Amino acid sequence: MGSITLDGVRKSFGAHEIIQGADLEIADGSFVVFVGPSGCGKTTLLRMIAGLEDVSDGRILIDGVNVVGVPPAKRGLSMVFQSYALYPHMSVRGNIAFGLKMAGLPKAEIDQKVENAAGILNLTPYLERKPRDLSGGQRQRVAIGRAIVREPKAFLFDEPLSNLDAALRVQMRLEVTRLQRQLATTAIYVTHDQVEAMTMADQIVVLNAGRIEQFGSPLELYERPNNLFVAGFIGSPKMNLIAGQLAAAQGAATIGIRPEHVVVNRDGKGWTGRVAVAEHLGSDTFLYVDVPEVGTLTARCPGEMHVQVGETIGLAPDPTRLHRFDKDGKAIRS
Repeated sequence: MGSITLDGVRKSFGAHEIIQGADLEIADGSFVVFVGPSGCGKTTLLRMIAGLEDVSDGRILIDGVNVVGVPPAKRGLSMVFQSYALYPHMSVRGNIAFGLKMAGLPKAEIDQKVENAAGILNLTPYLERKPRDLSGGQRQRVAIGRAIVREPKAFLFDEPLSNLDAALRVQMRLEVTRLQRQLATTAIYVTHDQVEAMTMADQIVVLNAGRIEQFGSPLELYERPNNLFVAGFIGSPKMNLIAGQLAAAQGAATIGIRPEHVVVNRDGKGWTGRVAVAEHLGSDTFLYVDVPEVGTLTARCPGEMHVQVGETIGLAPDPTRLHRFDKDGKAIRS
């Protein structure tokens, strides 16, 4: 079991409140991602769950038991950090087994757990190697293996892929997701990368300045953002947000339309503007179009679409995909 509940959790440093009353229910076996810009409090919140940061107010319950004040080692959690934190003089086997040895488990049990973890993570051929002889992805798998053998109630990941190159990040993203599904253990994963959040999570927690802005499935946040912050943060490229007369005509202070919900045409339909930049990525082409009295809007088009910089085009938004927000930035639901 590994359900985690945050009940009015707050964290302050002096007069400065870092976490502003977080309430959250994380179901056993779910993969939850904390996402938000730098300084939003996501890592602080994770460290409070782990017991590495004190709680100023509120409760943290693991399987219904309040663990505020309980030492990290007794919370039944395993944490994987951004840095691999491996012992360079130990083999892969030694690194994975270290925590179990410190806990005094019998050697036969330790060996079995290490072999099982190595098999799951495709590390069996590397058990006798030192960390210096491994790639970045292999080192991160060793760090994950060290967490697996403890058989925790939940895994806590603090930006574990940020030190890897782009291609390896994609590979490890798939591996971590498959591993969590295979083990069916609760996981909380911190990242600033909303693409990681969208592709890995069962549920996403969007944080902003110490507040939980929205908690829901990736598609729920994409299709029905609660406010301007979530609308602008979730999705790549970002949602186009338009204020002024165009928004007022829709009964809103701001309207939003995602780049993939804009149809590019040469008939002048919709908003007319000049192409400032065209990014050809193969499968997609992103157009950045300067629209008078509106600003620069982004359109996502098929990769084979040929548009020249300086060309005048029309951007026709799908009216069924239009988002509306009031003067306080909250979503207007029809």
